[in-house]
Amino acid sequence: MSKYIKYLKYVIRHKFFVLVECWKRGLYWRGLTHDLSKLRPSEFFPYVSYFYGYKDDIKKGRDSTEHYKLTDTVNKNFDFAWLLHQKRNRHHWQWWVLPEDDGDTKVLEMEENDRTEMLCDWIGAGKAQGYFSPKEDPLQETRKWWNKNNHKMQLHKNTRKYFVDLLSE
Repeated sequence: MSKYIKYLKYVIRHKFFVLVECWKRGLYWRGLTHDLSKLRPSEFFPYVSYFYGYKDDIKKGRDSTEHYKLTDTVNKNFDFAWLLHQKRNRHHWQWWVLPEDDGDTKVLEMEENDRTEMLCDWIGAGKAQGYFSPKEDPLQETRKWWNKNNHKMQLHKNTRKYFVDLLSE
């Protein structure tokens, strides 16, 4: 099967799981439009090349939790596509991080629908990538992922509190 078809199948699978989670939470339009930018050529082709063409790069990009450490690649096309994806989609926490001219960083508070879609994205990605079964409790599995990974995120204090309250054990 073509690498393009494989990646498209993954994107559709991911979008389906996110759609289900969004709809459970009343985010109907967001569920339908989630990650449409992944179908743009500026994201689609670099993602295909990275995930289905450069197997050695993927190994280098994994961290100890087996998630992709996307900023540690040797593929500049993918890095730029990932940057575009983050800045095109408000449900990524990186969208809310503002580098300032003086070298400081300002972290803005995520809006409620964006936080909720980000949660749905985490659940959908976990299901699509096979980290947990669609039959398992998605919040419990996402809680495990959050506990391993939340320290890597630059979140506004109110945004962090929202996820701590929702996902911490």
